[in-house]
Amino acid sequence: MPDHLHALITPGRQVPLKNVVRSFKSWTAKCCDIDWQTGFFDHRLRDSISAQQKWKYVNENPVRAGFVQDADLWPWKFVGRPGRAEQIGRAHV
Repeated sequence: MPDHLHALITPGRQVPLKNVVRSFKSWTAKCCDIDWQTGFFDHRLRDSISAQQKWKYVNENPVRAGFVQDADLWPWKFVGRPGRAEQIGRAHV
């Protein structure tokens, strides 16, 4: 999405999620000149059903916004582990 970000992440137990988000926003603001809004919304995934529902919501967001007719056509979807993320879908810049 051009104006916001959805992410399903597991930050681990050593670092609070708010610190992960703060660091990500700080880094991307400096490197990419992004002016982020203050705060963020989080939702705890309690089981695999909840995770699947949230993934479906995130995956279908570009379709609901009218950017693509099929979620698989959205080029800005990354799935993977830190340092090993893979872009899926068709990339066009």
